[in-house]
Amino acid sequence: MVGNEEIERIAVEAIIAHEEARGWKVVSVEKENRGFDLISRQPHPEDPQTAIAVRFIEVKGRASVGKVALTTNEYKTAERLKQDYWLYVVFNCASSPEVHPIKDPVRLGWEALVKIEHYHVSAQKILAAQ
Repeated sequence: MVGNEEIERIAVEAIIAHEEARGWKVVSVEKENRGFDLISRQPHPEDPQTAIAVRFIEVKGRASVGKVALTTNEYKTAERLKQDYWLYVVFNCASSPEVHPIKDPVRLGWEALVKIEHYHVSAQKILAAQ
C-alpha cells in the first residue's frame, strides 16, 4: 500500500518531469498555500530569463483512478486565474503514473461538498438531561 504523501510526491515528480520535457522551467510553491502547487514557465527562446507563457498548476495524485476534489482556496484561485490555472491529475501513481492536464478546470462543473463542522444542542436539552 502506498501512502498519500508518497502518492502526492510521485504525482508532483511526474508533473515536473512532464513540464521539463516540454522545455518549461518549474518552481514548487507547495508550502505557500497559494491555491496551486507549481509555477511552470515557458522560457523565451532568445532570452531564457523571460517567460513567454506561465501555468499555475495544482497537482492531484491518485493511487489508481478516482475522484478529485479541490479545496475552497484552490477552486477560488482557479476561478480567478481562469486560462492560466491548470489542474494536473496523475492517475495510477501506485503503478504507472498517467498525467492528465486540464486547462481552466472550473469549467468542468464541480459540485460543492459541504462538511459538518460542528454539532450543537440547546441549553434546554442540557438542563433537562440532569
